Amino acid sequence: MEGSRQRRSYASWIVAFVLIFALMGTSVYAVAKRTYDDMSDAAIRNLNENLNLMQNTVEAIMRSEAEFQQLIADEIGQAPDPLTYVLNLRNNETTSKMSVVLNGQAEGLSNNGEPFNPADLDFSAGGTVLGLPISQSYVNDRGTWAYTVACPITRDGASVGTLYSEYVYDAIDQSLPQGFYDQQAVLYLMDAATERFVLKPEGMGERDAGHLNLEDFYRANNVVDEATLALVNDGIASKESVLFAHDVKGRESLCYLWSINGGTTYLVGYVPMAAIQQEAEAVNVAIGLVIGITAAAFVLCVVVYALNRRKQLQIQRAREAERALHNEQLTRALKAAEVANESKSAFLANMSHDIRTPMNAVLGFTTIIEKEADNPAKVRDCASKIMASGRHLLDLINDVLDISKIESGKATLTLEEFDLGDSLAAVESIIAPMAADKGQIFRAEVEGVRHERLIGDETHLNQILINLLSNAVKYTPEGGSIWLRFIGLPQHSSQLERIRIEVEDNGYGMTPEFLETIFDSFTRAENSTTNKVQGTGLGMSITKSLVELMGGTIEAHSVEGEGSLFRVDLELRIPDEQAQGFFWSQQGIARMLVVDPTAAGREVARTQMEGTGVVVDTVVDEAEARAVAAEVPDGFQLVLFNCDALDADAVAAGVALRREVGSEAEVPLVFVLGHSFDAAADAPLPPRAGILVKPFFVSTLKHKIEEITGVGGEDEAAAYDAVLQGKHFLAAEDNFLNAGILTELLELEGATVEIVENGQLAVERFERCVPGEFDAILMDVQMPVMNGHAASRAIRALARDDALSIPIIAMTADAFVEDEKAALAAGMNAHVAKPLEIGELKKVVDHYVEKGLS
Repeated sequence: MEGSRQRRSYASWIVAFVLIFALMGTSVYAVAKRTYDDMSDAAIRNLNENLNLMQNTVEAIMRSEAEFQQLIADEIGQAPDPLTYVLNLRNNETTSKMSVVLNGQAEGLSNNGEPFNPADLDFSAGGTVLGLPISQSYVNDRGTWAYTVACPITRDGASVGTLYSEYVYDAIDQSLPQGFYDQQAVLYLMDAATERFVLKPEGMGERDAGHLNLEDFYRANNVVDEATLALVNDGIASKESVLFAHDVKGRESLCYLWSINGGTTYLVGYVPMAAIQQEAEAVNVAIGLVIGITAAAFVLCVVVYALNRRKQLQIQRAREAERALHNEQLTRALKAAEVANESKSAFLANMSHDIRTPMNAVLGFTTIIEKEADNPAKVRDCASKIMASGRHLLDLINDVLDISKIESGKATLTLEEFDLGDSLAAVESIIAPMAADKGQIFRAEVEGVRHERLIGDETHLNQILINLLSNAVKYTPEGGSIWLRFIGLPQHSSQLERIRIEVEDNGYGMTPEFLETIFDSFTRAENSTTNKVQGTGLGMSITKSLVELMGGTIEAHSVEGEGSLFRVDLELRIPDEQAQGFFWSQQGIARMLVVDPTAAGREVARTQMEGTGVVVDTVVDEAEARAVAAEVPDGFQLVLFNCDALDADAVAAGVALRREVGSEAEVPLVFVLGHSFDAAADAPLPPRAGILVKPFFVSTLKHKIEEITGVGGEDEAAAYDAVLQGKHFLAAEDNFLNAGILTELLELEGATVEIVENGQLAVERFERCVPGEFDAILMDVQMPVMNGHAASRAIRALARDDALSIPIIAMTADAFVEDEKAALAAGMNAHVAKPLEIGELKKVVDHYVEKGLS
């Protein structure tokens, strides 16, 4: 009975403890939930306050800029000559250009002296700052996102013109906070009209490279819900701010599009909920700790009434759980280490094989040269193969250096004017022989490209094309086909040319699994067919990084066994219109005849010749050409004759047609072929004739006409080839082997050189020399005692008449764009990278020494 009562008493105590604990837990939970909800609401309000603060900051900057612009406009209005006044204006920290357009004039003048056309700007979005119209955002001629504000200029109460001020978004970055919510928040500045991201402020969380616009932001963060997209679109359309919750990379986040300046600009980004609710989480942790302590006390009370064996069992289970957790952590760490080690081993294995292969060739052929030194033909053959292997080894090294520079964020663009046709010709001269060696058909096509002269980084563009095309050649079997297409796309702005570049082949193709990792570093397709192809596995990664650096996109499509297609979309700036007719008037060409049976070929010829001042007549065949010629009394000064294959019959037909339609006996006759291999070896060209391979570009046609008419002929080429002969150089080079190589190369070209071991000796030797003793100074950069930059500055500072005029040429292994800029900033005239290419040195010497250009 006693035992029964005790058991009932124990049970009663346990029930009481349970009820009390349950009541306490319920109360604590209710308080915790209330506190958590209140603090979450407060955190969201705090986010709104942060966004409002940044909104007010940006709007204050824009208002300050507008007020300053109004003051400048008032001063211009009082000036006797507004255009002269604007030339004396200097840009401040936020403006990059100020331009004035007087009433009644279509164009005006900028403070940098360049003409200004307001028609290139788009004010259709309707945004204003202090009542002044603000344009849509665009990339200015310095490659920076900017916008323009228009302000009326008045004099005595009447409007006399408009002041257009261009402001760069980078100035706003300096006024924004360097991160908030412990730099977990992600922030972009977006132009509402184009939905393009115009600013990525520093310190605003980790963001994926390549976020260019709102659509790309959606895709990267998997925002695909139709209701959410409709909410955002409605908010932007009504110029209102939008907040919505969304799962970003596995973390619940609050996404925002915060309206600025009446909806012309938006702050776009997201903040993880965990960052917003940190304080609430801290309170919950504290409350949880209280609950834990209470639970521990309750368990302790229960343990008092429990058996010692259960206590031991609990301790044992706790130890097993801790051991299991520790083992799991060790397993994960081991797996991560194994993955990293496998990646390192795979990369080292690839690099070891690919570096040893050309090195083996270099050493092997060097041994042959040593044994066959008396056999000139054998030595020349081995030397050419050593050169090819060395170039391949240099390509491998450049790939590794390029990807390192891109991933570290130090890669930069060099924006200059270039001809798209010249780029195509340069790339084709490299790829066409590679394809011909494998019996492949290489075709280049152009469709709908409106402007050939563009502003961009030609070197990086050529690198993109060569990477894609060389891969196509590598991974296409003998007898296959490769296509390069330039396709003009509808323009977003009159200042930008949109171009789609397609590289297609019918080669081996790629598996769906490899296609997903094609742009990752150190990846190469591996199978029995392709595993003999050498390379670092960095080409596609570098290509994607360069495309994104240029503001473009790249995508790949492939079917295993059928081929691959790579598509690159770029926007390149269109330069101001230049005089197009000078070349043609100089050549005496006022009218040209194009014979092409294809409508596409005739249309390309008409489109490309627009703006040159040349009248273009296009016909289908010779019969139609004769009919058109009968109505042209002065005849044609240039004939383009399209033919499928250049044989004796085609040559005879072209000569006969020229004789009948030309304004003189032998006007330039250009045979247009689809491929350079379409010309028969036994079909000699008649006088004043040449071959042009499609696609049709004005620049390539100009070069061909110059070749036909004798501009830049053999005499000029011979003079250029001998440009080093008789020259005497002073060279600063601390490496004994490099100095020996330089001496030998220059002596082979008929030049002499005096070598000194560092920059200090170079300065002292030049200071002692007789004026005119040295034609130029070749300067290494990294040297002991005094480096090349310091030596160049010291030479330029000498009290000699020729200290400022003697050409100083940087000759260094520092081969990046920043290195070239640093050399020019130090007072050097040009930059030639090592390994030394004698052709590059000839170009520089011809420019700065022979022609004396600056």
